[in-house]
Formats: sequence, C-alpha cells, structure tokens
Amino acid sequence: MPFLHLRLAGLALTDLRRQTLQRRLTDLTAQHLGKRHDLTAVLIEEIAVAGWAVGAAPVPVAAHLEIAVTEGTNTQAQKAAFLEAVGMLMREVAGPALPVASYGMIHEIPAESWGYDGQTQAARRVA
Repeated sequence: MPFLHLRLAGLALTDLRRQTLQRRLTDLTAQHLGKRHDLTAVLIEEIAVAGWAVGAAPVPVAAHLEIAVTEGTNTQAQKAAFLEAVGMLMREVAGPALPVASYGMIHEIPAESWGYDGQTQAARRVA
C-alpha cells in the first residue's frame, strides 16, 4: 500500500499529463517494488518554481518524489531499481534543465505505524 508524492515546479501539467504520470508511477511501483496497483496512491503537487532553489540558486524546473512503503518489504536491489526508474521518468518529464539535485526518497514505515481502511499493516499480516 504505497503512497507516492511527486512535487513538480516549472511545468504546467494538463489533466491528461497528470493522469499519465500517475499511471506510470503506479506501474513503476508495481514493476520494481512488487506493489499492488489497486492499493497504490499517487499525489502530484505542482509548486511555484519561484519557491524552489538548488545550491541557493533559482531553477527553471524541479522534481522531487517521496514514496512510503512498509518497512522490510523490499530488497536493496528493488529499491535501487525503482529510484533509477523514477529518476529517468523525472528527467523525461522535466527535460534537460532538471537539476541533478532532484531527489527520490523511499520512506520505510514500520508495519504497526501505518495502514489503510482503519487497519495497520501489522494487523493485516496477523489476519
């Protein structure tokens, strides 16, 4: 049950482009991390480019992705492959002006500390 939060600046997304990104992120999450499509949530947030700087300098475009997954459910190799694929997707979307300091983060949350539909992941394992 991953939750992805993609922040983008300097890009004007159409509804179709946003939906395509949501689908592609969901697909990458399933492909590289083995997560279920039907439980993958994706939030894309557009940020004013004036609010983003790298090295204290303004940038024309920027991207940052965070994903939360249950701790211990993925290997180091799976996480590396996912971050590589996400980096490629962000470069594809933002173009060559995307700063090198465009991060992808995987937050591993203990199973007893999060869940969905009113039940923790730890409780689901027991059931």
